Amino acid sequence: MLPPGRRIRELIRGFIFAFAAYYCVAALKGDAKMKKNRLDARMIAIMGLLIALMVTLSRLISIETPFIKLSVTFIPQVIMGILFGPFWSGIGSVLADLVGMALFSKSAFFIGFTLNAFIEGAIYGFFFYRKEITWKNAILATLSVTLIINLILTPLWLALMYHVPLFSWVVWAPRLLKTVIWIPLQSIAIYYVGRSIPYKKILQSLTVRTK
Repeated sequence: MLPPGRRIRELIRGFIFAFAAYYCVAALKGDAKMKKNRLDARMIAIMGLLIALMVTLSRLISIETPFIKLSVTFIPQVIMGILFGPFWSGIGSVLADLVGMALFSKSAFFIGFTLNAFIEGAIYGFFFYRKEITWKNAILATLSVTLIINLILTPLWLALMYHVPLFSWVVWAPRLLKTVIWIPLQSIAIYYVGRSIPYKKILQSLTVRTK
């Protein structure tokens, strides 16, 4: 556990690093749309804030063991998906993973979890980009993330990292228990949080045309 003072300093560093990282990616992209619309800088700022929030929720406000993790990081990911779509939500999730690893590393870096971050962000973008949140897409998004990330890819990465059999109960027992409890909780949270986001007003205020 980090002392409170150091946690605050590290959190501030995380915000600064997240803004800088995303700005660099946006600059490297060099798309004409950003150059034409000066207010796109505000979209970058929103993305940076969401990345910083993901780092905070994932690294500082979560319950984590070597084989399982409980976190509400999906909330800023859903907001990111609503506003930015699959690709940039995936990129934002990757940046959050890399920033979190750089500032608050709890284990060795493993590229598989970075891939997980991109896929998870892309899934939320696919289901929610500029769409109304319904029980149907909230549940489908949760089930998709649970199946692809939690029940297929993550157990594979853990087996490779810790050299345990893929179908070991050490890996699966806590994961199955989490799945049973977490699916309804996550679906409910996505539904109510997602419906509270006035995405059309946000996009209109940024002079971005909505569908």
